[in-house]
Amino acid sequence: MNQPANAPNDAEAHDDLTTPNDDPVHPPVDLTAPTGEEPELRAQPHEDGTPPRVLVLGATGYLGGRLVPRLLNAGYLVRVLARTPDRIQTFTWGAHPNLDVMEGDASDTHAMNMATRDVDVIYHLVHSMSGGTDFAQRDRAIAHVLGRSAAAAGVSRIVYLGGLHPDAHDLSRHLASRQEVGDILLASHVPTVVLQAGVVIGSGSASFEMVRHLTEVLPVMPAPRWVLNRIQPIAVRDVLYYLLGAARIPGTVNRAYDIGGPDVLRYSEMMNGYAAEAGLPRRRIAALPVLTPRLASHWVNLVTPVPRQIARPLVESLQHDCVMQNHDIDEVIPLPAEGLMPYRESVQFALGRMDLDQVETSWRDANIAQAPSDPLPSDPEWAGRTAYTDERVKDSSAPVDALWRVVIGIGGENGWYSTPVLWAIRGWIDKLVGGVGLARGRRSSSTVGVGDAIDFWRVEALDEGRLLRLRAEMKVPGYAWLEMRCEPHGDGSRYSQRAVFFPRGLSGRLYWWAVYPFHGLVFSGMQNRIVALAEQRDEV
Repeated sequence: MNQPANAPNDAEAHDDLTTPNDDPVHPPVDLTAPTGEEPELRAQPHEDGTPPRVLVLGATGYLGGRLVPRLLNAGYLVRVLARTPDRIQTFTWGAHPNLDVMEGDASDTHAMNMATRDVDVIYHLVHSMSGGTDFAQRDRAIAHVLGRSAAAAGVSRIVYLGGLHPDAHDLSRHLASRQEVGDILLASHVPTVVLQAGVVIGSGSASFEMVRHLTEVLPVMPAPRWVLNRIQPIAVRDVLYYLLGAARIPGTVNRAYDIGGPDVLRYSEMMNGYAAEAGLPRRRIAALPVLTPRLASHWVNLVTPVPRQIARPLVESLQHDCVMQNHDIDEVIPLPAEGLMPYRESVQFALGRMDLDQVETSWRDANIAQAPSDPLPSDPEWAGRTAYTDERVKDSSAPVDALWRVVIGIGGENGWYSTPVLWAIRGWIDKLVGGVGLARGRRSSSTVGVGDAIDFWRVEALDEGRLLRLRAEMKVPGYAWLEMRCEPHGDGSRYSQRAVFFPRGLSGRLYWWAVYPFHGLVFSGMQNRIVALAEQRDEV
């Protein structure tokens, strides 16, 4: 059964929404524009005065994680369907009283039937960009399940975010899949608005990170021919504006709309526009005819933190000119009062959010195909299984909160506190074999939650002030975890560290013993440095 994890009853929800901006207990989330409080984006109540309910699929993704709090601010009752409800709780809006969290998968008919009950509008933001080779089949199945469930539940509107594309027959697999999903929903007998966007520019977006790192790393760059193609980028704030506005489009409208920013640029111009805003010299870019999308995605994978599974669909979407063919969207959603954000201003804004460590959501936290997803089994479940461990304990004179602050800051710009050369080599090896690599970093340098990515690890468990458990997403012949614990001990604290590896076949066993000699350097150095940093910072 798929039961709401924190669902207020309707009477309570209606009371909360009558004056959402005056509630002293649950004030609106502090958001950048659009906030959802703009009059043209506010929820339109039913005739009986009750607020509309929306279902968001993909709420933990880059756009979904930003859309949900704005829908709540706009006065909607919001329901999300998530495979891992605990992930929702890591967001600032995860405990909002008007949020209803249901556990389930969008491809499961029963889960979708439950989730669509009493729903007015559905936002479909699920894209299998990193979902392996069968992504088109999975996205097609989800679209059919969604269409049938929405029609049976009497949903008034579906809003789907697709990809901006030309009228061509040789679209990339990912663009063709998005077009197919849009067509399925438009034929679902539920009025559907398909918003077709191109390159989305914002702090934490994969497209922005690709532009940023290509520009910063390579002052002179041989590049594929697609750097000369024309592209119409759009700021993430404008995508959110259109998504919010789409919920208010009259129910009879059933069609696709192109959306884009005010600038039409070549990709090379986007890179030099970034260079200008970042204070870098102008980049020299030479377009070469020999780099295929496959080779180009490998190249992007090596030069930037964006892994190949995500880089390839982004690269493939740039093979054609991708600009708006019309501005029909202006007839149903008026332009924002301040106008659409120009490209260079959106770059400037994204850089500012990064400098302030206020990135709302990031591509880094997207699930990676073929990455292990099962949690670390409890010790009794190890019986009969081969498991290798490296366990270390060290006492510290620092208080436990000082020790925890060092632990929670691990990875990203802070590194792994030991043998940076060895960590860098392991990251490059992972990149070369198609993994995410060590340069993926982390969304925030100061906060972390369950499901967040930290370089080539993902946070599996977090007990604030006590436990941080990371699950490996690097390419290894087996399953690996790294666990760090802090606890009071005497007048100070105790730091415990455990690496666990379940090998897969002979190759897994050989891998463990091949890297075992380095554990004394890596894990011992890491333990000692964490304790030393905690004691140094406690003395300041």
